[in-house]
Amino acid sequence: MRKNYINWDDYFMGIAILSAMRSKDPNTQVGACIVNEEKRIVGVGYNGFPKGCEDTEFPWEREGEFLETKYPYVCHAELNAILNSIKSLKNCTIYVALFPCNECSKAIIQSGIKEIVYLSDKYANTDINRASKKMLDAAGVKYRKLETEREELKLNFCVE
Repeated sequence: MRKNYINWDDYFMGIAILSAMRSKDPNTQVGACIVNEEKRIVGVGYNGFPKGCEDTEFPWEREGEFLETKYPYVCHAELNAILNSIKSLKNCTIYVALFPCNECSKAIIQSGIKEIVYLSDKYANTDINRASKKMLDAAGVKYRKLETEREELKLNFCVE
């Protein structure tokens, strides 16, 4: 039996990270992967503009007048994964590189997702993050930082 295969958590987080590579955001790329209790992927997403909103017609800026920044227009990876899902999300797990903001946490709770697995909680001391955790705790949604010994997963498109 092969010894160096990846475990489920690393596999699904890898899908989330690969999805993030689709984002055209020049500053932050986040991906999400939703998995059901049978370990089947039921939704993926990344941060970007809504369908029909061309990337060249909307701003990617982080600072400036509100309507001239990306913030009123971009859909976060978690919301896109939920909206792109193909089945009920009840009792599912969402894998995401960055701990969800309060708006995404609302969607996670409403969708029935019961667990969040994340890599980074870099906004841990912000009010948005505190609000997110307060709602998740109240709703009984578990969250945990992915504990992995991996630093990278390499993809090779040259199969022989």
